[in-house]
Amino acid sequence: MNWFGRWRRTRILARHAILPADFDAVLAALPILHRLDALERARLREAASLFIHGKTFSAAGGAEVDAAIQLVIAVQACLLTLNLGEDSYRGWNEIILYPDEFLRAREEMDEAGVVHHTRDILAGESWHGGPLVLSIADVASSGQADGVNVVLHEFAHKLDMLNGDANGFPPLHRGMNTAAWARDFGAAYDNLCHRVDAGEHTAIDPYATTNPAEFFAVLTEVFFETPALLDMEYPAVYRQLQQFYRQHPLASPGAEP
Repeated sequence: MNWFGRWRRTRILARHAILPADFDAVLAALPILHRLDALERARLREAASLFIHGKTFSAAGGAEVDAAIQLVIAVQACLLTLNLGEDSYRGWNEIILYPDEFLRAREEMDEAGVVHHTRDILAGESWHGGPLVLSIADVASSGQADGVNVVLHEFAHKLDMLNGDANGFPPLHRGMNTAAWARDFGAAYDNLCHRVDAGEHTAIDPYATTNPAEFFAVLTEVFFETPALLDMEYPAVYRQLQQFYRQHPLASPGAEP
């Protein structure tokens, strides 16, 4: 970061930093953040402050968007990028909030060239190069360490889209092995698809079998929400996500990732 970037960052934090009491209240309400040590919490507060200042929160469907819901979204979005670059959510600006699940019309062409029109009920959606959409009701139930987190899910898609359309293969860091990522994620995806197709009740949401992009997003949820489950089910994927996010949710607070 150049001198102007540092100056601008310092200026924003001096004027718009989240109040410590507000930040502490959100942390207390979100069990997935309880493992963070004091230094990580301080960095998360700064990152969330910059995030809120840099993004536009818009209401849709009669939603009421207040500072509290913005903070809940920001701290969880910034948990993903806590040890990544502050520009990880570059290239887009708007977060659209509905009060509850919302309908989205879709058009899909099948192999025969026939266009099918559907209406899906969604809790969240990420558009490549465009806004991110969330249901406030689903945001309110995220972060409880139960494995389900619409905020982490949709922001994982945004990270996946940094090198194009979401496909479960985000840009990896220097030193990460692309062949190992493809091998580990591919094997786990095939395994889960086979188990779901066989009618097995899986601890990991079957929605992950929709496609590799959804697999990456769902397993990101599991990595932060219920990491022991992911480590038990697919330890190789846990290790890949540990390298990608540069975090180790299973470790004690302050441990090296």
